Amino acid sequence: MGLLDGKVAIITGAGGGLGEAYAKLFAREGAAVVVNDLGGPRDGSGADVSMAQKVVNAIKEEGGRAVANGSDISTIAGGQSVFEDAIKNFGRADILVNNAGILLDETFAKAKEANWDRVIKVHLKGTFCCTQPVFKWMRENGGGVIVNTSSTSGLIGNFGQTNYGAAKGGIWGLSNVLAIEGRKYNIRIWTLAPGALTRMTADLPRYKENPGAALGPDGIAPAVLYMVSDLSGDQTGKVLGVSGPRGVREMRMMEMEGWTPPFTGWKAEDIVTHAKDIFFSEEDIKKSARRFK
Repeated sequence: MGLLDGKVAIITGAGGGLGEAYAKLFAREGAAVVVNDLGGPRDGSGADVSMAQKVVNAIKEEGGRAVANGSDISTIAGGQSVFEDAIKNFGRADILVNNAGILLDETFAKAKEANWDRVIKVHLKGTFCCTQPVFKWMRENGGGVIVNTSSTSGLIGNFGQTNYGAAKGGIWGLSNVLAIEGRKYNIRIWTLAPGALTRMTADLPRYKENPGAALGPDGIAPAVLYMVSDLSGDQTGKVLGVSGPRGVREMRMMEMEGWTPPFTGWKAEDIVTHAKDIFFSEEDIKKSARRFK
């Protein structure tokens, strides 16, 4: 008996890397899987549904159920197509993992409008396009689980990834609102911040310098299975970071107790006077928060 028996899962960007690992693990745990992938290189150019079909073939060879979808998830039509393939082939849409993404790294001073638009469109708009039809179906059919993929680049920051970090930070914000709106419909929302060695990340400095410390896709997948299965109970609105150096940990925004000024008559200098109530001290940070290195 599998953890996902009777469930139907949609996974975007599942023709390789993390998405492929999720798809194969979910299928082994009993889920029918819609494997979406546009195909092509990591910059998002080109299209080749054979990447998705290869994963589908591997799942079927192991006795699982899966169907390939080659739609561009950064469009409304593409997101609708992925959802419709789930309904047409399997009759349900219990799980959605928004995993598809591209990389077009450049420092902010050298940023090109075209690259900015492409990264935001695939990551942030793509998450919207795929989530909306699934969210609506879940709202009318008893709920489900949606996992949105953010990144420490968006939650904390990373040099040379302004477009990517902005998109991933936006996904985190989207997830926060979806968790609030979906709660009464039993729609659970997770945000994942993975750190894995894949073709998307292989030439990033932190992985090139210490590849032995990086998790592969199979090292991330169990955490996603936990999120979408009954193992995670009724948890929603949480961010889970998963990586080799840092392990599995919840990530949260921290907020100080604060100082309440009078409605009128206070000055900028008062912030200096009440700094200990407004700002975290270095000691506070050392005790209660860790930064990704």
